[in-house]
Amino acid sequence: MPATVARRPAVPWYLWCSALAVTSAYIGGYWDISWHRSIGRDSFWTAPHLAIYACGILAGISSAYLIFATTFGRAGALRDVSVRVLGFSGPVGAFAAAWGGLAMLVSAPFDDWWHNAYGLDVRIISPPHMVLAAGFFGIEFGTVMLLLAFMNRAGGETRRALQWVFLYVGGMAVSESLLLKLEYITRGDMHSSLFYIVTALGTLGLLIALAVASRHPWACTIMAAVYTAFGLAFLWVLPLMPAEPKLGPVYRQVTHFIPWEFPLLVIVPAAVVDVMLQRTGGWRPLVRALVSGAAFLATFVAVQWPFANFLMTPLARNWLFGAAYFDFSTPPRSLYARYLFYPRDASSAQFWRGMLVAGALSCAMAWVGLHAGRAMLRAKR
Repeated sequence: MPATVARRPAVPWYLWCSALAVTSAYIGGYWDISWHRSIGRDSFWTAPHLAIYACGILAGISSAYLIFATTFGRAGALRDVSVRVLGFSGPVGAFAAAWGGLAMLVSAPFDDWWHNAYGLDVRIISPPHMVLAAGFFGIEFGTVMLLLAFMNRAGGETRRALQWVFLYVGGMAVSESLLLKLEYITRGDMHSSLFYIVTALGTLGLLIALAVASRHPWACTIMAAVYTAFGLAFLWVLPLMPAEPKLGPVYRQVTHFIPWEFPLLVIVPAAVVDVMLQRTGGWRPLVRALVSGAAFLATFVAVQWPFANFLMTPLARNWLFGAAYFDFSTPPRSLYARYLFYPRDASSAQFWRGMLVAGALSCAMAWVGLHAGRAMLRAKR
């Protein structure tokens, strides 16, 4: 009898290409923020910008292949599980990614014009950045839907391989959702109710939806681990690269890239949510959402609040925790530079009202995530 050779299940190249596109955009986006904090406004053709817009190109390649191969190819395997748009056939995810890639590429000249007209961005949220973010989320949504459709149609080892790629892309989605909130989740905000409201908004719903859709018992933990791993890599690698300000005023002499702060400890409440989801599988969605949302917020406060205190101490002002890094435009007498918390809540009553809002929002996000995840289980196109 001839010996049989076990072959690993193959993930199609266009799915890897889509996952690479999402990764390229996140790395470029984080690096671009660091570039602005360390150097200021530079040429449009910077390495971070190229990484960001490479996402649109890579997503365009994979989605164009799928759409044209489905529309004009002779094989009917994909055509039977596709939709038609403007006379073309293809998976839903391919059309979403194609739109996202187009939006990202359109945002490039818009962003360049904006900088030339108004100067350096002082905030992450600006009109061209929102067009860029919409395009990226289109690609991200398209990639998730592509992987979901292939995963829901597959079985055995192939499904497990697709499941891991799906969870990796889910981790990128969680990372990007927190990247857009950086201005509201600094260490100076971590003792305010707004910090917990902003963190739960969208991110918890995304975690639970993708976890339910993946059917992996530790999906939330895995996706949070992806976010944590990238955050730590940026924190430890970027300061090794030289950089100096090219824009004034310069309050601090910067000689290397300035990363963002130590990643949020979302991996701990993510693990608790996984346990809650495992133990409440037979419960009504509303009760599951109340339990999961409350557990997420309570655990997050329990770990992040004291960790915020630690980040304000000299013990955190090193390469490991990164609390000593300041961008060139940080005024030396600012609360942030003096390691003080921002007084976002005017009174304890306002703080507790805000925390009630955070609790209600966490439960609402969990409810939305549960229903969205159940709907995603049926996606096969």
